[in-house]
Parts: sequence; C-alpha cells; structure tokens
Amino acid sequence: MSSSPQLMKRVKPVYQYVVNNFVVVLAVPLAVAGIVSAARVGPDELLERARALRPVHVFLAAFLPAAVAVLYLMMRPRSVYLVDYACFRTKPSCRVPFGTFLEHAKLVTYIEGASIDERSIRFMTRLLERSGLGEETCLPPAHHYIPPYRNMEASREEVELVIFSAIDDLLAKTGISPDAIDILVVNCSLFAPVPSFTDMIIRKYKMRSDVRNVHLSGMGCSAGLISVGLARNFLQVAPRGAHALVVSTETITPNYYVGKERAMLLPNCLFRMGGAAALLSTSRAKARFRLSRVVRTLTGAQDGAYRCVFQEEDAEGHRGINLSKDLMTIAGDALKANITAIGPLVLPASEQLLFALSFIARRVFSNTRVKPYLPDFRMAFEHFCIHAGGRAVIDELQSSLGLSDEHVEASRMALHRFGNTSSSSLWYELAYIEAKGRMRKGDRVWMIGFGSGFKCNSAAWECIQPARDAHGPWAESICRYPVYIPEVLKH
Repeated sequence: MSSSPQLMKRVKPVYQYVVNNFVVVLAVPLAVAGIVSAARVGPDELLERARALRPVHVFLAAFLPAAVAVLYLMMRPRSVYLVDYACFRTKPSCRVPFGTFLEHAKLVTYIEGASIDERSIRFMTRLLERSGLGEETCLPPAHHYIPPYRNMEASREEVELVIFSAIDDLLAKTGISPDAIDILVVNCSLFAPVPSFTDMIIRKYKMRSDVRNVHLSGMGCSAGLISVGLARNFLQVAPRGAHALVVSTETITPNYYVGKERAMLLPNCLFRMGGAAALLSTSRAKARFRLSRVVRTLTGAQDGAYRCVFQEEDAEGHRGINLSKDLMTIAGDALKANITAIGPLVLPASEQLLFALSFIARRVFSNTRVKPYLPDFRMAFEHFCIHAGGRAVIDELQSSLGLSDEHVEASRMALHRFGNTSSSSLWYELAYIEAKGRMRKGDRVWMIGFGSGFKCNSAAWECIQPARDAHGPWAESICRYPVYIPEVLKH
C-alpha cells in the first residue's frame, strides 16, 4: 500500500506528457507511417498520382485552409496587453503601528456621538494580533486627527494623493502622454463624489475631450479586475493601438466606523490606504504582460451572498460595512463557481480529463464513494495573486487550491506590509513577485479577487517582459521580506 502513492507520482508525469502532447504523440507515428508508405511506392508513382488529381481538387485543398485561417484571424478578439503598472507608495508620515491605532481608537471613545467602548478596543486588539498586518501599514492623514476627519474635503485630498501619485509614476515609467489615453476606467466602491474620479483625473492631466471614461462604485474589492475586463471590452472596439488607463483604489477617509458592532469594526482593523494605475493597450510594443482571460462570477441572486458585505447603519445610526460571519463560506462557493468557469480555459488537457472522469464517476456511482478531483492549477500558473482581504481569506484559498507557502507568499507579505488595500492589493502582490526577481518571460499569473455582491473574479496574464528592477512600492522594504508572521502577534 505504501508503494501506491510513489507509483502514482512516477506514472502521473508520463500521463501528463502523453495527454498534454496528444496531437504530437499521435502525429509522429502517422507521419512516420506516411513517409515509409511513400518510400515503398516510389517517386515515379507518387508523381503519376499527383498528375491524376483534378485542378479543382488541388485548388480547394489549398484555398479552403487558407480561407479558414484568414477568417479566423479577422474574427478573433484582439489581444490586450499590460504596458505597465504603478502602485501608490505609502508615506512614513501615514504609518499606523498597532499601538498608535489602538490609542487613537481609545481617544475616539470620548468623542461626542461615538460609541466605541473598552470592549470594542479589546476586540480590535485581538483581531489585530491575528490579522497578519504589520506595523508599517498606513491610514490617510485625516485619520491621524482626533476626531478623525470624515468630511468631503479630506476625502478628496486622500483621492488626489493616492491616484495622482500612482498615475504620475505610471506616466513616468511608460513615457506616454496623457493625450494618448483613449479610455479611462476608475473604480472606488465607497466614495463617489460629484464630479467623479474620472472628471478629477481628466481635469488634472488635461486629457482629450473625447476620452471614454467610466467610474465604477459599489463593486467591492474585486472591482479592479472588473475594471480590467471593462477596459478590455472598450479596447476591442477602439482603433488598433489605443490605450486604456485603469485606476483602482478605495477611499478610507469617509468610512471610519465609530460604533461598537463587532462585524462592522473589522474593516477599521483591516483596510488601509492604497491604489494602483495600469496602462492597457492592443499594441504589443513595450508591453510587459498579455491578458489571457478575465472570468467573472456573481452570486448576488442569493440573499446570503448579497448581504454578506453590506454597507448600513447600526442601531445607533453609525454607518459602516457589515461583514457577515458566513463570508468565508460564501467566498468558497463563489470560488468554486469561478474555478469551474476558468478551469477549461486555462488548465492543460491532462487536468481537464481527470476532472471530467471524476465528474462522470460521481454521477455514475454515489457521490460519497468517489471524491471530487480538484484540478492542480499549479500546472496552469507559475504565480498566484490572491486578494489580500485578510489572513483567513489567504489560508482558505491556499488550502482549497493546494498551494505551497511560496505560492501565497506575495499575498501574505502584501497584507503584512500594506494591509487590505481593497481592489489594488493584487497589483501590490504582482509588484512583490517582480521585486523578488521571480518573474520570467512566459510565466503565467492568476489574479483572484473577491468583492461585495458577492463576486469572485479572475484574470490570467502571461509575462512578456519582466521588470528590470525593484522600483515601485517595495523599493525600500523588499530586502526585509519575506518575514515570519506568527499566528498571534504579541507586542
């Protein structure tokens, strides 16, 4: 019995090679047989048979494959590329160590109208100790005041600080002029002022009057990949070589919760300031990644999924985000649905065949007798960027997908260094992988995002040109990472 697993380990690589290269494995013997048959017939007889063919048959044999190939090239969707991306670099003056955060929360208890009490402080202390966040995460300047500013002016100042800094870095890296941007997509879930974020950006950078622009709100932490998918769709109908600027952020300033509902105190402890800007194009020139797939899964038709991340007021009228205790279960169901959709698009034939056989066996026999086969996504991707929503989210996905500690290292380190930066967290994780020098040409990356609604969205990328250096959000700290993150951080 002990030799059975070892035998499977030896047989599986052979099985994978045969199935994944089935066409080659089948074509080589057929080609050899054809060559041997032709050699036996002789060149004179082959020439005689060729002369016997009717001209119309020769024409159709040459024309039809060429026509099909041309038609396919004309009708297939255009490839979309990531030219480059940039993340907001947090400032030391915005740093919030645990001690500072908790002391600040205690002082907020004395503000008129606030209802945070000592019991809430103890709860947030326990949560922070188990959160996976480090001592260098940042909150916007408005949250460093007593009481914290939550007005419109302070919120706009955070927006301008984060997104303008990220866009400035991106334009400097790519050398592109704002006039060359044809499409602008911005996402921020909890702050949607008038004029919109896109209007702010167009005014700041004096963009063209005909730039197509969209501001997405209320879409949660997975909105970054929704924005990428929307920009891709715009690029499909735009002139070839068009550029799309995608900006992802979450504004923390107006969303500080001062009540005592535990489910609504969680965002205070986990969410931190951050943002990212990415430039997409249908031109391969200077591109660094190719967008392979975008797959979106929405489970909002179910009441539990719809309400598991819900903005509301508590009994005392304090507004905040309520995170349901069933969040992880709902996220797991959404992930399964997303895996079912993206699996056939990215998995090699060997994994798809095993999954299909498992599915058939479970239908033929009782479900309890045959365990479902979980495809090995490590066969499809070299790198994984899992939304850094919290330690529990990363742990659950690592277990569900059978990933190693190195596969989820980028997610854990991004959570530790920057906290949950919402929709931009995936870009901080990609920047970590590149800063560590682990990205290679041809490597495939799987981004997985979760958000309110409830949504699970995926994007698959293929690396064309890795980063030449570690410049970016990790420039000053990459040398210290990875770090050990204990189950409970005592300080």
